Amino acid sequence: MSMLRNMNLPNKLTCLRMVLIPVFLLFFYAPFAAGRYLSLVVFIIASLTDTADGYIARKYDLVTDFGKFMDPLADKLLVCTALICLVDTQELAAWVVIIIIAREFIISGFRLVAADNGIVIAASWWGKIKTIVQMALIIIMLLNITSWAVLETILTVAAVILTIVSLIDYIWKNRSVLGSAA
Repeated sequence: MSMLRNMNLPNKLTCLRMVLIPVFLLFFYAPFAAGRYLSLVVFIIASLTDTADGYIARKYDLVTDFGKFMDPLADKLLVCTALICLVDTQELAAWVVIIIIAREFIISGFRLVAADNGIVIAASWWGKIKTIVQMALIIIMLLNITSWAVLETILTVAAVILTIVSLIDYIWKNRSVLGSAA
């Protein structure tokens, strides 16, 4: 508890997002009808903590090494957890989630190589847009409104395209990291 007391607000919000992941799972698989909508509420709250922690950290100069590491990890865990749940319930094609998760593994590995060489790689705008589209897709899918099937399809295609584009952009802009790793 004393560790949490010593954290700044953005890092507390990141920790809250991590704690909300099992709560999301609990509601998503709850044996009562309202569980799905409660999982939606938890997902939205967790997603908003992502926006809030980044904004607060930058605005008040509260960026920490903990936040640089844990914030993107919390985002990835939240999004991937929800996407895997949607695959499990056969609402989303597995290939979509495989592409998204593969990108996250590649970027995480890339960041580790960069960190070993003393290079910190900031998130790109493509990556941020990708995350927003993925979160919007999850929210729309959790709502499970049949008449929104076209919107789900558009968001799914956009999420896959942005996942690939952000990966290419990330590697291209930081290709010097690959040279320093050789």
